[in-house]
Amino acid sequence: MSEAVVGLGSNQGRKSENLLAAVQALSRLPGTKVAGVSSIYASTPENPPPGAALEDFHNMAVKLETPMSPMALLGACLGIEAAMGRLRVNSQRNASRLIDLDLLLYEGVKNESFELSLPHPRMLYRAFVLFPLKELYPAGRAPGVFFEPYLKELDVDGVVKLDYKIQMG
Repeated sequence: MSEAVVGLGSNQGRKSENLLAAVQALSRLPGTKVAGVSSIYASTPENPPPGAALEDFHNMAVKLETPMSPMALLGACLGIEAAMGRLRVNSQRNASRLIDLDLLLYEGVKNESFELSLPHPRMLYRAFVLFPLKELYPAGRAPGVFFEPYLKELDVDGVVKLDYKIQMG
């Protein structure tokens, strides 16, 4: 079993319910256990497309224990997105989305390829990723990455912890 962290986000429809559905789907992956769930954070959209009026995102992170390889887990995340109605279009970076699942970390793996980069290349520069990660790893150190110094340097305006938290059990 390996430890992995998936970042989740949604800014369409019933955002927190979308996140819950995605976490439930992750919990049903073969041999995979949800080992930790962060709070949900609201955040303003990052670099929205010109002229776009996007709703705030709801973001969170989930720690998994899984026998799946990083590529298999990535494929499962993409499958969950597709099953929930997300269509990935390369030209829509930072656009509105029903659900977004990003494989942030995978224990013992550093990888840079067209399909998958681990750790996620932009995670250290996003408060909406690091706040939930800090809940899962209070010491500021996750498998393969010491993120605490980055968290102290980030602009945290527009990132707010919500009262609602997904309970797994």
